[in-house]
Amino acid sequence: MALLEIRKFGDPVLKKKAEEVKEITPEIKELIFNMKETLRHAQGVGLAAPQIGVSKRAIVVQIEKEAVGFLNPRIIVSSRQKEIQEEGCLCLPGIFFKIKRAKEAEIEALGEKGEIVRIEAKGLLARIFQHEIDHLNGILVIDRISSWQKLCRLFKI
Repeated sequence: MALLEIRKFGDPVLKKKAEEVKEITPEIKELIFNMKETLRHAQGVGLAAPQIGVSKRAIVVQIEKEAVGFLNPRIIVSSRQKEIQEEGCLCLPGIFFKIKRAKEAEIEALGEKGEIVRIEAKGLLARIFQHEIDHLNGILVIDRISSWQKLCRLFKI
């Protein structure tokens, strides 16, 4: 087991689109295992491989009491119904933003053993998947807020 360093805002790997995982190798299995341990230690609810400096389409998501790994996740369908909730990010510790996201999303991915999985996520789980998939596409929560919100935060308005 290895706890991995979580990259912080400004690290170029966070803005890069991650590469698809072609096969589940021992290295990918070890990556997922270490990401789960890192997530548990950081007390987060989701972690994407770019956040630990690896440009691969791999995420771990806290589902109930267990962290679960997913490879090449993608949103198949998201609800038209949106909601605004506060969101934080392990790459921007201690900072929270009000982010608008779909209330529900259907996700397709490869499970840790290579099986195709589909998840109909609602509420917080849908938000976590959307947030982590954003990371795989080089999108951070700060990219989802308006310039006005950024200025207000900068000048503490």
